[in-house]
Amino acid sequence: MGWGDAVENQPNEWACGRYRMVKSLRRIALVVAVATALSKVAGLVRQQVIAAAFGVGAAYDAYNYAYVLPGFMLILLGGINGPFHSAMVSVLARRPRDQGAHVLAAINTLVALALIVVTLILLVAANPLITLLGPALPPDIHANAVQQLRWMAPMALFAGLIGLGFGALNAADEFWLPSVSPLLSSVAVIGGLGLLWWHLGPAIGMPQHALIGGAVLAGSTLLGAVLQWLIQLPALARQGLGQLRLVWDWRDSGVQEVLKVMAPATLSSGMLQINVFTDLFFASGILGAAAGLGYANLLVQTPLGLLSNALLVPLLPVFARLTAPEDRPALTARIRQGLMLSTASMLPLGALFVALAGPIVVLVYQRGAFDAGAAAMVTGLLMAYGLGMPAYLGRDVLVRVFYALGDGNTPFRFSVLGIGLNVVFDWTLVGGPTPWGLQLPALNFGAPGLVLATVAVNLITCLALLLALQRTLGSLPLRRWGLDSLLLVAAAAVAGLAAWWLSWAVNWPAGLLGGLLQCGFSTAVALALYGALATSAGVPEARQLSQQVLQRLRRRS
Repeated sequence: MGWGDAVENQPNEWACGRYRMVKSLRRIALVVAVATALSKVAGLVRQQVIAAAFGVGAAYDAYNYAYVLPGFMLILLGGINGPFHSAMVSVLARRPRDQGAHVLAAINTLVALALIVVTLILLVAANPLITLLGPALPPDIHANAVQQLRWMAPMALFAGLIGLGFGALNAADEFWLPSVSPLLSSVAVIGGLGLLWWHLGPAIGMPQHALIGGAVLAGSTLLGAVLQWLIQLPALARQGLGQLRLVWDWRDSGVQEVLKVMAPATLSSGMLQINVFTDLFFASGILGAAAGLGYANLLVQTPLGLLSNALLVPLLPVFARLTAPEDRPALTARIRQGLMLSTASMLPLGALFVALAGPIVVLVYQRGAFDAGAAAMVTGLLMAYGLGMPAYLGRDVLVRVFYALGDGNTPFRFSVLGIGLNVVFDWTLVGGPTPWGLQLPALNFGAPGLVLATVAVNLITCLALLLALQRTLGSLPLRRWGLDSLLLVAAAAVAGLAAWWLSWAVNWPAGLLGGLLQCGFSTAVALALYGALATSAGVPEARQLSQQVLQRLRRRS
């Protein structure tokens, strides 16, 4: 109920409005899903604009190194379900509004002070930091990345303020604004590059304009973060939480509780991002790899983010309510539901990424500076990402189960293990680079090797979490789950082959219309075939998923 317990003793206008505004879980999930969809679409358009302007050239390649630290903080500290956001929701939801305003102001003061220091470090140490992230970068890309990092350094400060403010709004049952706010970052970048295109025209991607292009890209990214912070201020004020003042009351019980939740959650969440640093470290020796990884990753994250919200938002509170020993059978059933639904939805998506990688990349990106060579690089990366799709969402489901059981140590230990494995796999799958040359040239898969390393780590982590959960709960029917998963794998493989055959066997028209028909028709046939095969295989979750899709299609027709 949010701040409901405290409201009972405060019969004011806000309390009455609060009870009138309480939304059902289904309504909240819908709001979050729609807002997330808008943000993802805007992010895809932003990436298309960047691709048309720079391709895999120096400006965007440098941006991927410069953005890694500010972007890491924006995702970690400012993201929905990030540690700052979660800590504020969990603590403020149990306090009356005036106390919540005081806690928010005090935490803002503390966080702002710490992140100003971080911002100064990023400004002063930009050069050695870029050297650490990309030791093999060419000098021009290195210099461009240093410049861009200094432009984006203040994002560290705004990231913390964004996460805290939107956490407070979620605790007040405002979900739309926090979920849709990333759209502003995309709009800012699109606007900045639009102005640069108006000034330079088609020459925007030429090497002599790489520095100005990088500066505009970084500056507009910073502007997007500032806008995300500014847009929350009126909403906070409307909720009685907009206290833009310094509060040094760090001994307050609410402040201490926030810090107690925030510190370990930040550490645990940050572990996952270290893998990004590792990938970029090894990518620095591969020309254009960082840019290619950025393009391919966005294609993966767009549908993944939508499906993740649709699946995890309704399931998380269910896990939390089924932690008592007598509820273990029901919890086991819900764990299976979460895992099988994630598998059933991710497998056909991964199969399509493998089968249609080339046409998808050409359709989405190939225009302007993004030429056939860039398309070939991103195609290989997208195919590699497709192989690991089921593990991405499955791992998130299992981690949430452990959190619901009050066990944050097990996911943390596996995160640390994953970092070590990622280093080993990255090094191995790009040929074992050393100052004396490649030690394992037969295993040099280039940039796709970095993605395959991530896929391997995710699969191993997912299996390890599942076995650890088996030890915790004691009675998971893993054999049955495994057999059902293999049936879904077989159905996805057949569907992927069908999509691949259709995409190349048919003489599709040239141009944008032909690309849309090629991808759209092949996808539709593959999904229909997958649904039929998965349903006939007798997997209940596949049948459930197919029925829901058919019901929605009938409503629209």
